[in-house]
Amino acid sequence: MTVMEVFEKSRGLKAMEDIYAALESRTGVAAPTSCPVEFASAFCKLAVAQSCGKCTPCRIGLAQLGGLIDDVLDGYGIVEDLDLIAELAESIYDSADCAIGFEAAAVVLRCVKGFKDDFLFHVEHHNCGADGFAAVPCVSACPAGVDIPGYMALTAAGRYTDAVALVRKDNPFAVACGLICEHPCELQCRRGMMDDPINIRGIKRFAADHCDVEVLPDKAEATGKRVAIIGGGPSGLTAAYFLALMGHSPVVYDQLAHLGGMLRYGIPAYRLPRETLQAEIDFLLSAGVEVKYGVKIGTDVTIKELSEQYDAVYLSIGAHKENRLGLDNETAEGVYSAINILRNIDGDEVPDFTGKDVVIVGGGNVAMDVSRTALRMGAKSVHIVYRRRMLDMTAQVAEIEAALQEGCRLHELVAPVGIELDAGKVCGLTVQPQMVGAMAAGGRPAPVPLDEEPYTIACDAIVLAIGQVVDYQCFEDAGFKVDHGRFVTFKSGGVENADGVFVGGDCASGPATAILAIGAGKAMARNIDSYLGYEHEISLKLDIPTALPKGKAYCARANMVEVRPKTLAGDYELVERGLSPEEALQEASRCLRCDHFGLGALRGGRSCSW
Repeated sequence: MTVMEVFEKSRGLKAMEDIYAALESRTGVAAPTSCPVEFASAFCKLAVAQSCGKCTPCRIGLAQLGGLIDDVLDGYGIVEDLDLIAELAESIYDSADCAIGFEAAAVVLRCVKGFKDDFLFHVEHHNCGADGFAAVPCVSACPAGVDIPGYMALTAAGRYTDAVALVRKDNPFAVACGLICEHPCELQCRRGMMDDPINIRGIKRFAADHCDVEVLPDKAEATGKRVAIIGGGPSGLTAAYFLALMGHSPVVYDQLAHLGGMLRYGIPAYRLPRETLQAEIDFLLSAGVEVKYGVKIGTDVTIKELSEQYDAVYLSIGAHKENRLGLDNETAEGVYSAINILRNIDGDEVPDFTGKDVVIVGGGNVAMDVSRTALRMGAKSVHIVYRRRMLDMTAQVAEIEAALQEGCRLHELVAPVGIELDAGKVCGLTVQPQMVGAMAAGGRPAPVPLDEEPYTIACDAIVLAIGQVVDYQCFEDAGFKVDHGRFVTFKSGGVENADGVFVGGDCASGPATAILAIGAGKAMARNIDSYLGYEHEISLKLDIPTALPKGKAYCARANMVEVRPKTLAGDYELVERGLSPEEALQEASRCLRCDHFGLGALRGGRSCSW
């Protein structure tokens, strides 16, 4: 009789799983500026190693494809080889039996088409022309280019004031970003190849919380140049702050009563306390920034008038206009805008959700913020309706988990199809069940209606959180070009037929994160300064602690945790607890100091000015 053995992982299989896990972590933190030609070659070799050998396109074709790419790398390739690489990749894609072959070919095709100039540079110059200045991965991934290893070292040394000053050399919102930044830098942290990426945001917050005194950097001599900043959000205030340090006279125009933009009106106080934000804004204004509140561009003053009155203009309005579902009864009593609720939460113009069942429509960060806010407004229950899977939600994973932990219920794969009324008031939201469909252009699967009956979620209020757009009408009327809701600009941020006018932030990129807006404000300050005929430097000279070898000890990441209040209703206190001194020291000490031990040392170390 044949004996059937119970499956048990062999030592070799376990080792192979460890190798794949290491490969996943390594590729997950790979610098996006790596040479695409080298990457395509390495990927082909990996696919060949995975091949079962059954089909010729995979077994032989991928090896030939890798050989052609290696010829380009080694300086033997000719221009015609690039067409041959593309043709061979297409042939493998069309004829390989399984994903090992056709997906490898698809990756090579994307490399050849997306990085054609890099392949040509290799052929013509026999070396790499890729912009490989990812000397320090976390710094390269930060839209504001903050010197992260520098303030890691300063924090580990207990020099918190210097750490905050170093952050503010590139990002004036050190305190706010310590609380709410989406930290793209952590995705590129090389520590992730060992164990876990460093809690960079947590260390920034710790340094800001323990900073003794905030001192403005030295300002350049006054230039006499005046710059109008339209929009007092993170991008506009960043540009204003740096322009003031450069010696110019920025004047911020904002149509609301307080500055901060979406930092104030889009992020709840339990994540970013209002007094904390205002204190940081006051610090930035003390650099010499003038503010004019309650001014609506196009009504109180035109962009043309500002262009005539000022030496330059920076347009940095945020995305404050909400999208609509396009359903009947959207204007009925009980249907609200998430942005309006978050904007007015400190005032009297907010709905009373006490004891009510509330449905939130959307899957982004704003949807999560307004869901948690509804609970604090006294809602009996909060239902989040999203037409895709939770996996496809654009909100940060931490924000989704926090909403669910606080008691919100998520309805995945259901699309709103009707708003039900009773005596003119909302009584329910009718939804159509969906299924996951083919991948859409944005990389997420498109939802497809299921052949099932719609059903209604009973509720007393519906809050729409399905994205925001920029209200650009008055600017388009003034002659500015707008394409798909974004202003059309040059790379410098300038616009056609409007000399001296620069555009950045949400109105140029579309709705984005705070750190992206801050990065845009920094870039526009530099470009406006250059336009005005200057080349001022923002610099800070600090003695950064020497990087010392630390061995190869593994250590897990220290995370910040949220403190759940016993009663959510009416509680807007900060929910996230910062790192303890012991955790901050351990976390900052985990930094591998890529500025010294990596390519950063060969590229002159850190940048002390910009």
